[in-house]
Amino acid sequence: MRYASIRKLDISNGEGIGASLFVQGCHFHCKNCFNKNTWDFDGGKEWTKDVEKKFMQLVESSYIKRISILGGEPLANENLKDVSDLVSELRVKYPKMEKRDTTYSDKDNSKYNILIKNSDEIRLSYPEKTIWLYTGYTWEQIMYPVVTDDFNTERDKLLKMRRDIVKQCDVIVDGRYEENKRDITYHWAGSTNQRVIDVQESLKQNQVVLWKNS
Repeated sequence: MRYASIRKLDISNGEGIGASLFVQGCHFHCKNCFNKNTWDFDGGKEWTKDVEKKFMQLVESSYIKRISILGGEPLANENLKDVSDLVSELRVKYPKMEKRDTTYSDKDNSKYNILIKNSDEIRLSYPEKTIWLYTGYTWEQIMYPVVTDDFNTERDKLLKMRRDIVKQCDVIVDGRYEENKRDITYHWAGSTNQRVIDVQESLKQNQVVLWKNS
């Protein structure tokens, strides 16, 4: 994989202060795309282990609350392997936390309450970082791809990898940019056909659920 740039302080591509990786290469070529320089798969710079290490060090910063992966097209076949490895590494390091009622009773000194309280103190020390991914594919194309009967095993592997990447994210912004639907007031997306999707809630409810503040 190649990448176009890394934005160390980004407030445009997702909620809160984030670090953003712009991958290189896209087949969609949306009219009046904001990032035409990322279309060429041979452009940009090589994504090496050293670059990945520096990116992981960057996102460790306490002020970074969000990691965004965009481009270019992160879910292009050419980029899937490296994006999958990166998202998996991020998810292991910054796992999702279950939402729960964190009220504690002074009278209740059960081991359970102590463990829950301690885990929340750890949670404050190592805050959750959300993973956002921007893609020209729609949620439906990713989650429910059209399957043909030619038994193309290699293609099936790529489709599954694409779906597995998205399942590990917190938010995806889906769909191609459409110039005639551009809206500068629309949070975190370029055109109103694109959806800011809460991935985990959508998986739980088996339907598209929009991110709370979109």
